[in-house]
This record gives sequence, C-alpha cells and structure tokens, in this order.
Amino acid sequence: MKKKLVILVMAMLAVFALAACGQKSKEDVTKDLKAKVEDMKGYKADAKMTLQVGDEPQTYDVEVWHNDPNYYRVALKNATKDQSQMILRNDEGVFVLTPALNKSFRFQSNWPENSSQAYLYESLVKDVLEDKEATFKETKSHYVFTTKTRYQNSQMLPTQEIAFNKKDLTPASVNVLDSDKNPLVKVEFSKMDMKAAFDKKDFDMKKNMTGARLEVPVTANVQDTEFTVLYPMSEITGTELIEEKEMATDTGKRVILTYDGEKSFTIVQEKSAVVPTMTVSTSLKGELVDLGFTVAAMTDQSIRWTNNGVDYMLASNDLTPSEMVMVAQSVQGSMVK
Repeated sequence: MKKKLVILVMAMLAVFALAACGQKSKEDVTKDLKAKVEDMKGYKADAKMTLQVGDEPQTYDVEVWHNDPNYYRVALKNATKDQSQMILRNDEGVFVLTPALNKSFRFQSNWPENSSQAYLYESLVKDVLEDKEATFKETKSHYVFTTKTRYQNSQMLPTQEIAFNKKDLTPASVNVLDSDKNPLVKVEFSKMDMKAAFDKKDFDMKKNMTGARLEVPVTANVQDTEFTVLYPMSEITGTELIEEKEMATDTGKRVILTYDGEKSFTIVQEKSAVVPTMTVSTSLKGELVDLGFTVAAMTDQSIRWTNNGVDYMLASNDLTPSEMVMVAQSVQGSMVK
C-alpha cells in the first residue's frame, strides 16, 4: 500500500513538473520579446483601430510597414468618411501625407521613439521593457501585459493592456485605458508578416503620395462647401467659451472660438485648401503628435491638425502639452457641451 502511495505521489509530481515546464514567467516572455525585436529586420502588419472619441466610435484600417532601423510607412484609412492619412519616415525626415488634399508636411522629429504607438510592434515591446512594474498573465492563447503608456497625454491614457500571441510573440490586441480603466483606443491585429522584404523606394514620399491619391479621390471644390463648427468635449475646470467669431476669407470662412478662465485657449477652424499640384512638402515646426484620428504638430503653445477637410489650430499660454492634446482629441462635438 505504501509503495503504491509513493508511486502515485511521484506520478503527480511528474505531472506538476511537466505543467510547470509549459508555463513561462514574466521575465522569460520579456526576454523573448526583447530578443525577437533585436533580431527583427522588418515587418508588415494589418490592424483595425477603434477610437471611443466623440459621439460614436470611429474605426480605422491601419497598415504598417517597418524596415529596420528607422524606415516607417503607416497608412490610416477611415472608409466611412472616405479619408486617409499616412506617416512616412525615411532619410529625409518624418512626413505626414493627406492624399485627399494633395498635401504633405515634413517634421524634424524622432517619431516614433518619443511616444507610445499602439500599432507599432517594437513600440509595444519597448513599453513592456521600460515598465518594471508591468503586470503579467497568461491565457490559453496569449501573454498579456498591463503597462504604463508614454503618451503626451498619459494623464488621460495612463495604462494599456497588450496581448501577444503565444505561438510567435506577435501582437494580437492592444487596449489603451483611461484613468477609470475604460478602453478609449482598441487595436486588433489581423496579419503580421515578419519576413517582409522592402525596396528603398517603398518609403519614398512622392511615390506614396501618388499611390495614395489613386485610392482616395481628391476633395473637389472643398472651399465651396460649408463645414460644421466643432467644439471640445473635454471640460477644463474654470474655463468657458466666451466668444465665437466668424470671419470671411478668400476661400470661405474662418471660425475663432475663444475660451477664457484659469486655462484660457483659442481654437481656429477653417476649410483646408486642396493643392492643385504637389511641389515641395511644407515644413512644420514642432513635434509630431498622434491624436488617434489624425496626426498633429505641437509646439509649446500650439497644436495644429487637419480632420475631415478642416484645418484646426489650438493656441494657449496656459494649457500644458498634455492638456492641449486632451482638448484637441476632444474637438468632436457639433454643439457646445
């Protein structure tokens, strides 16, 4: 009887040992992720990004090309609104292309190293590696990390849940959470090619603008159509709208919203002008900031962006960079909130 009991105990221990061998620790997975990124030569990825901003969710198709070490091509498309935007990084700098307006802007920027990027694999791994307090759990198919973010408005989006596929450590999904743990940004990866091969011309600005314009029709007579004035939905304590002024311009109208109080700021809105023939990219001062639905240029006292054929500028001597990003992201309301 005692012999049978010993055999049974030994068998159970063997089962536990085998089970333990199948599980990886947080340190093991982190080490594997680091090694995978270091060995990576480039990749192509397809994903769907959903933003919980404004009155209803906005969904974008995201296509990412990355050729090590610093060539990038990120195409963002919102099919329902027939709009697209592309971020390029090559030896000449960082470009933001808006094909429907035939416009391109060039930044002297270290993007994407300066901030979290929910659709870039190496950025997600960097977030995991840099957060020593990141939590870790293992599910049937995924390794899931909860980490801090490195966004400009990290107060508004402090944490994220990143799920990597156990099979090959490629990203499966990302949920960027607000301070109440509600997901405001969700990225779901559908395809990842870690053996993608590229030509240097794949990251050429003019080639990509030409290709993108064939897919997205150039907005015609953009100045002839009215645009709806949008208002920030994020409230700044002690600040309120005190004036809304409309001015006639050569191409339509310009609307100026003035907010006064402890944190005063001004928002200017006007229709974007379509460039008949693209010549040289316009250089913008400031840092490239990803607002989710579009890309903006931010300085110490202003932030500029284009969305749905409308140019926006927010200027303030009082708002912090994080607050400027928060207000810009919330300019979605068609009535005063």
